Amino acid sequence: MKANFEYMKQGKLIIFSAPSGSGKTTLVHHLLQQPELNLAFSVSATSREKRPNETHGKDYYFISPDAFKQKIKNDAFIEWEEVYKNNFYGTLKSEVERLINNGKNVIFDIDVKGGLNIKKQYPTNSLAIFVQPPSVAELKKRLQLRQTESPEKIKMRIDKADEEMQYAGDFDVIIVNDDLEKAKNEAYRIVKSFLENNRDEKK
Repeated sequence: MKANFEYMKQGKLIIFSAPSGSGKTTLVHHLLQQPELNLAFSVSATSREKRPNETHGKDYYFISPDAFKQKIKNDAFIEWEEVYKNNFYGTLKSEVERLINNGKNVIFDIDVKGGLNIKKQYPTNSLAIFVQPPSVAELKKRLQLRQTESPEKIKMRIDKADEEMQYAGDFDVIIVNDDLEKAKNEAYRIVKSFLENNRDEKK
């Protein structure tokens, strides 16, 4: 799934990955509110069901499993993964192209394997950040407090988190989210430094 787009030279890619419930979405939203970073959010596509608080085209592009599989066949994704049975996530080429062409740096809130796939394809243009919860027990507590999923789904996410934590060392940076304000400040400092140091670099 190599995707050497010429337009990738125009902007930088900021990848946030983490086990579900680690707080990566909160950090991404915080960074998007900082205009000097010139960030735009890459909306991922997913075949999972929409949660009550989510909006199509803002949180995700919600499409059916069959439609997702057709897009895979059409080579429409930079990366994609079947996270659970018939539960797909992916990054649309058209989405990233649209944001880059608008002169933005692109920020991703994406699963661990998807994040590493993008990093592998664009090693100099991207910064891959792993957000780590203080512990698996704390992660379980956060997921339960959401009250958006069944105990069975939470167990699936915890089991997956154990696996995902093994990939933390493959990322450029690890942020331990044991204090949200501290994590926000750390994320801002790291991203700002990357964008400034790489502003004139060409891939």
